[in-house]
Amino acid sequence: MIAAAIVFMILGGLCTGLVLLGLPGTWMMLALAIVIELADGWWLDGATTTTFGGWLIAGMVVVALIGEGLELASGAIGTKSGGGTRRGMIGSMAGGFLGGIVLTFMLPIPILGTLIGVLVGTFVGAYVGETSGEQAKAGDEAIKPAISATIARVVGNVAKTGVAMVVWAALTVAAFMG
Repeated sequence: MIAAAIVFMILGGLCTGLVLLGLPGTWMMLALAIVIELADGWWLDGATTTTFGGWLIAGMVVVALIGEGLELASGAIGTKSGGGTRRGMIGSMAGGFLGGIVLTFMLPIPILGTLIGVLVGTFVGAYVGETSGEQAKAGDEAIKPAISATIARVVGNVAKTGVAMVVWAALTVAAFMG
Protein backbone atom coordinates (compact mmCIF):
# COMPACT_ATOMS: atom_id res chain seq x y z
CA MET A 1 0.00 0.00 0.00
CA ILE A 2 1.49 3.31 -1.12
CA ALA A 3 0.21 5.28 1.90
CA ALA A 4 2.05 2.98 4.31
CA ALA A 5 5.20 3.29 2.22
CA ILE A 6 5.04 7.09 2.27
CA VAL A 7 4.38 7.19 6.02
CA PHE A 8 7.27 4.80 6.63
CA MET A 9 9.59 6.81 4.38
CA ILE A 10 8.89 10.04 6.27
CA LEU A 11 8.92 8.61 9.80
CA GLY A 12 11.90 6.37 9.06
CA GLY A 13 13.83 9.37 7.77
CA LEU A 14 13.07 11.22 11.00
CA CYS A 15 14.21 8.18 12.99
CA THR A 16 17.48 8.18 11.06
CA GLY A 17 18.05 11.78 12.11
CA LEU A 18 17.47 10.81 15.73
CA VAL A 19 20.38 8.37 15.55
CA LEU A 20 22.75 11.24 14.81
CA LEU A 21 21.53 12.87 18.02
CA GLY A 22 22.37 9.76 20.03
CA LEU A 23 18.82 8.40 20.31
CA PRO A 24 17.68 4.87 19.37
CA GLY A 25 16.18 5.88 16.04
CA THR A 26 17.11 2.67 14.24
CA TRP A 27 15.20 0.63 16.81
CA MET A 28 12.22 2.98 16.59
CA MET A 29 12.28 2.58 12.80
CA LEU A 30 12.40 -1.20 13.08
CA ALA A 31 9.52 -1.13 15.57
CA LEU A 32 7.53 0.94 13.08
CA ALA A 33 8.31 -1.58 10.33
CA ILE A 34 7.16 -4.44 12.55
CA VAL A 35 3.91 -2.63 13.39
CA ILE A 36 3.24 -2.01 9.69
CA GLU A 37 4.10 -5.63 8.89
CA LEU A 38 1.76 -6.94 11.58
CA ALA A 39 -1.00 -4.56 10.50
CA ASP A 40 -0.86 -5.78 6.89
CA GLY A 41 -3.16 -8.74 7.56
CA TRP A 42 -6.12 -6.81 8.98
CA TRP A 43 -5.46 -3.43 7.35
CA LEU A 44 -6.23 -4.74 3.87
CA ASP A 45 -9.44 -6.60 4.70
CA GLY A 46 -7.65 -9.70 5.94
CA ALA A 47 -5.52 -10.08 2.80
CA THR A 48 -2.23 -11.85 3.38
CA THR A 49 0.21 -9.26 2.13
CA THR A 50 3.57 -8.17 3.42
CA THR A 51 5.17 -4.78 3.18
CA PHE A 52 8.68 -5.76 4.21
CA GLY A 53 8.81 -9.48 4.86
CA GLY A 54 10.12 -11.19 7.95
CA TRP A 55 13.51 -12.00 6.46
CA LEU A 56 14.22 -8.39 5.55
CA ILE A 57 13.23 -7.16 9.00
CA ALA A 58 15.38 -9.86 10.64
CA GLY A 59 18.30 -8.90 8.42
CA MET A 60 17.90 -5.24 9.30
CA VAL A 61 17.88 -6.14 13.02
CA VAL A 62 21.27 -7.79 12.46
CA VAL A 63 22.51 -4.70 10.60
CA ALA A 64 21.25 -2.47 13.46
CA LEU A 65 23.10 -4.64 16.00
CA ILE A 66 26.28 -4.19 13.98
CA GLY A 67 25.75 -0.42 14.14
CA GLU A 68 25.34 -0.59 17.91
CA GLY A 69 28.55 -2.59 18.16
CA LEU A 70 30.41 -0.05 16.05
CA GLU A 71 29.30 2.80 18.25
CA LEU A 72 30.03 0.98 21.50
CA ALA A 73 33.45 -0.24 20.41
CA SER A 74 34.49 3.09 18.91
CA GLY A 75 35.37 4.63 22.27
CA ALA A 76 37.52 1.65 23.17
CA ILE A 77 39.27 1.74 19.81
CA GLY A 78 39.90 5.46 20.23
CA THR A 79 41.36 4.94 23.69
CA LYS A 80 43.76 2.31 22.35
CA SER A 81 44.78 4.48 19.38
CA GLY A 82 45.52 7.33 21.80
CA GLY A 83 47.92 5.14 23.75
CA GLY A 84 45.46 3.98 26.36
CA THR A 85 45.28 0.71 28.23
CA ARG A 86 42.63 -1.97 28.47
CA ARG A 87 41.38 -0.36 31.66
CA GLY A 88 40.88 2.93 29.81
CA MET A 89 39.08 1.13 26.98
CA ILE A 90 36.65 -0.49 29.40
CA GLY A 91 36.22 2.83 31.18
CA SER A 92 35.37 4.63 27.94
CA MET A 93 32.68 2.08 27.04
CA ALA A 94 31.15 2.03 30.52
CA GLY A 95 31.42 5.79 30.90
CA GLY A 96 29.74 6.47 27.57
CA PHE A 97 26.88 4.14 28.43
CA LEU A 98 26.39 5.52 31.94
CA GLY A 99 26.90 9.13 30.88
CA GLY A 100 24.21 8.81 28.24
CA ILE A 101 21.75 7.52 30.82
CA VAL A 102 22.63 9.86 33.68
CA LEU A 103 22.85 13.14 31.77
CA THR A 104 19.68 12.38 29.83
CA PHE A 105 17.83 12.88 33.10
CA MET A 106 20.09 15.56 34.61
CA LEU A 107 20.15 18.04 31.72
CA PRO A 108 16.77 19.61 30.97
CA ILE A 109 17.43 19.50 27.22
CA PRO A 110 16.40 15.91 26.30
CA ILE A 111 18.29 15.18 23.08
CA LEU A 112 21.28 17.33 23.87
CA GLY A 113 21.52 15.84 27.36
CA THR A 114 21.94 12.34 25.96
CA LEU A 115 24.52 13.38 23.39
CA ILE A 116 26.56 15.40 25.88
CA GLY A 117 26.23 12.59 28.42
CA VAL A 118 27.68 10.00 26.05
CA LEU A 119 30.62 12.22 25.12
CA VAL A 120 31.37 13.39 28.66
CA GLY A 121 30.93 9.86 29.97
CA THR A 122 33.31 8.46 27.36
CA PHE A 123 35.96 11.04 28.25
CA VAL A 124 35.56 10.64 32.03
CA GLY A 125 35.42 6.85 31.81
CA ALA A 126 38.62 6.65 29.76
CA TYR A 127 40.35 9.19 32.01
CA VAL A 128 39.38 7.37 35.21
CA GLY A 129 40.38 4.06 33.68
CA GLU A 130 43.80 5.42 32.76
CA THR A 131 44.46 7.14 36.10
CA SER A 132 43.43 4.21 38.32
CA GLY A 133 44.67 0.69 38.85
CA GLU A 134 48.12 -0.81 39.21
CA GLN A 135 49.66 0.91 36.19
CA ALA A 136 47.94 4.26 36.66
CA LYS A 137 49.06 7.11 34.46
CA ALA A 138 49.56 10.66 35.62
CA GLY A 139 46.64 12.99 34.96
CA ASP A 140 48.24 14.73 31.99
CA GLU A 141 49.22 11.39 30.39
CA ALA A 142 45.62 10.18 30.57
CA ILE A 143 44.19 13.14 28.67
CA LYS A 144 45.33 12.00 25.21
CA PRO A 145 43.64 8.56 25.38
CA ALA A 146 40.49 10.18 26.82
CA ILE A 147 40.32 12.76 24.01
CA SER A 148 40.98 10.05 21.42
CA ALA A 149 38.16 7.96 22.90
CA THR A 150 35.75 10.91 22.73
CA ILE A 151 36.62 11.75 19.12
CA ALA A 152 36.30 8.09 18.15
CA ARG A 153 32.90 7.97 19.84
CA VAL A 154 31.73 10.82 17.60
CA VAL A 155 33.04 8.90 14.59
CA GLY A 156 31.23 5.80 15.87
CA ASN A 157 28.00 7.77 16.13
CA VAL A 158 28.37 8.95 12.55
CA ALA A 159 29.02 5.34 11.46
CA LYS A 160 25.91 4.21 13.34
CA THR A 161 23.93 6.92 11.55
CA GLY A 162 25.22 5.52 8.26
CA VAL A 163 23.99 2.09 9.30
CA ALA A 164 20.59 3.61 10.15
CA MET A 165 20.48 5.12 6.66
CA VAL A 166 21.11 1.68 5.15
CA VAL A 167 18.27 0.20 7.22
CA TRP A 168 15.96 3.09 6.25
CA ALA A 169 16.82 2.79 2.54
CA ALA A 170 16.33 -0.99 2.44
CA LEU A 171 13.01 -0.86 4.27
CA THR A 172 11.75 2.11 2.25
CA VAL A 173 12.54 0.39 -1.05
CA ALA A 174 10.79 -2.77 0.19
CA ALA A 175 7.76 -0.74 1.29
CA PHE A 176 7.36 0.82 -2.14
CA MET A 177 7.90 -2.48 -3.92
CA GLY A 178 5.59 -4.46 -1.62
